[in-house]
Formats: sequence, structure tokens, C-alpha cells
Amino acid sequence: MNQRSEFAVDVSDLVKVYRAGSIRFTALDGVSLRVKNGEMVSIVGPSGSGKTTLLNLIGLLDRPTRGKIFIDGIEVSRLDENRKSIVRNKKIGFVFQTYNLIHRLTAIENVQLPLIASGMAPDKRLQLAKKMLTSVGLSSKFFNHPYELSAGEQQRVAICRALIADPTLILGDEITGNVDTKTSVQIMELLKEINRTAGRTFVLVTHNLELAREAHRIVYIRDGMIEKEEVLN
Repeated sequence: MNQRSEFAVDVSDLVKVYRAGSIRFTALDGVSLRVKNGEMVSIVGPSGSGKTTLLNLIGLLDRPTRGKIFIDGIEVSRLDENRKSIVRNKKIGFVFQTYNLIHRLTAIENVQLPLIASGMAPDKRLQLAKKMLTSVGLSSKFFNHPYELSAGEQQRVAICRALIADPTLILGDEITGNVDTKTSVQIMELLKEINRTAGRTFVLVTHNLELAREAHRIVYIRDGMIEKEEVLN
């Protein structure tokens, strides 16, 4: 069995160039970043700075023009789509600003989705999903559909879905962007508790500097490059 890497994320000299006809746009220009297992890192920067592009590359949703990406010690940047999908399903959980819940499914069905391909028995999936939702205060909402939940409740369901397969890494893209200030604070407190008690690794893109400061470290990106880093705690 391979020994687990010290780093959940290790990227070096990442370059991402988008082309449309004769137009060439460099979204990332030589980014290198390491995130230790159990660390919570916020990525901040102005619109168009490259922060979401970096998150998409780490999450294997896009392929770099140049550079290397290691997830939990596995070099993933040049894997074919099938093998990338396997790594993504086993190692990475995603939480999005728009939740990306399936509206025809109940909360408990949405949470179970990442486990269906794993071959886990349905009764075991169900019990695990119940445990996850109960842990975030949604024990009375198992059978509600997303449209019957508040924005904060939908985001908690999305967080449970991201965590249920026990990924090495959870990626969040503006996950408090669609909720009010009070709910934003509650969601960050939930993530901090998960990080503290379960040792989960988080990389969170946010425009909210106040919430970003709840992480262990802030990485500031501008014009496709890391401008500076700030260690907080």
C-alpha cells in the first residue's frame, strides 16, 4: 500500500492558456502551491485573477497547458479522462456556489450520489447519508427536495454530498456566495469544525476576505500569478 503523501495538493509551474481563434489569454502563469493534509486554505483575488481556473485544474475539471498536479501524491495532470475520473471520485469532493443538487431527488438521495458508483450496498449508503445529514443538523429534512430547503440547508446538503465518500480534498468555489451573512458564518464554522475534528483538507475560493481569514492560510492571486501568501493560524 502506498504511503499517504504529506500534501493533499502539490502543483508546480501551472500555466493555463485559453485560445479562441487568434485570441490568446493566459489565465494562469506559473503557479506553484502546496497544501498539506488537514490544512484549510483560502484563495482570494479580483474577478478574472485565475482563482477559479486554479481550482478547476486542481479538481481535474480542466487540463493545464503546462505544469504538474499531484493529488495526495498521485501525478494527475496527464492522466486520461477515465483515470482522472477515478481519482476525482475517490480523492476529491466539490462544493459549488449554486449547490448543484438534483431537484427531483430528496436530500438523502442527493447525498448518496457519490457512493452509487462505488458499489456500496444501498442500506449502508442510506445509513451513512442519514449520519452525515444528522451531523449538520438536518435530521428532519431527509426527504425534503432542494426546493423545500433554505439556501443554507441546501449548502449543508451539498457539503454532506462532498464529504460522504471520504475524499482527501474538498474544493469549494464561492460556497457562501448565495447565502446571507449569518448563514455564511454558520457554514464557515461548520467547515472549520469538520476540518478540526475529521482532519479534512479544504481549498476554498472566496471573494469574502473576512471569511477567508477563518482559514489557516490565504493565497492571494492576481493576473494569473500568486501575489503573496498569509499564514493566519
